[in-house]
Amino acid sequence: MNNLAELLADLGLENNIALEDIPGIDLYMDQVIQLFEKNFGNSTRNEEEKVLTKTMINNYAKGKLFFPIKNKKYSKEHLILISLIYQLKGGLSIQDIKQTLEGINSRTESGEFPLDQFYRSYLNLHEKNIEVFNQDVLEREKDAKAEVKKLDAEDSEELETILLIASMINISNFYRRTAEKLVDQLADKHTKKG
Repeated sequence: MNNLAELLADLGLENNIALEDIPGIDLYMDQVIQLFEKNFGNSTRNEEEKVLTKTMINNYAKGKLFFPIKNKKYSKEHLILISLIYQLKGGLSIQDIKQTLEGINSRTESGEFPLDQFYRSYLNLHEKNIEVFNQDVLEREKDAKAEVKKLDAEDSEELETILLIASMINISNFYRRTAEKLVDQLADKHTKKG
């Protein structure tokens, strides 16, 4: 396999929108898109992939993934919620994201929830997750190499890569399925409260 540590460094996993990156004024949609491009642009798979588009934002608004905007401007809270949506959409359906953020949306809109403090906690976990992830991927690489050695086959590098891909997707599915179960539990709680 090519140098996996270099590949991990190129992923841009540390890219995020820090609270300090969010201006103190409300932004128009084009400004929101520029902010996301600036912060996540180098972590896309290829140059054609867009981080965020007007259509995406409009779909999030229509789907009620965040509380309504005022005067066509997005507040700091909207930007935080859009950032969370951006992160969640890689593993959850739009409906699951809506369910996950429903309580936070209503509490934030009513002014009774310190969303910026919650987001800071998310960013702290994000940093820790990067460390755990990098260590885990390198461990999975060792495991794949050990398994391929048992095969005594030609093209061992390709087989190692395929096993590593399959292993990472396997683990990703475990995490996604667990997250979906947690979303279901959250939905049940909201149903019982309502």
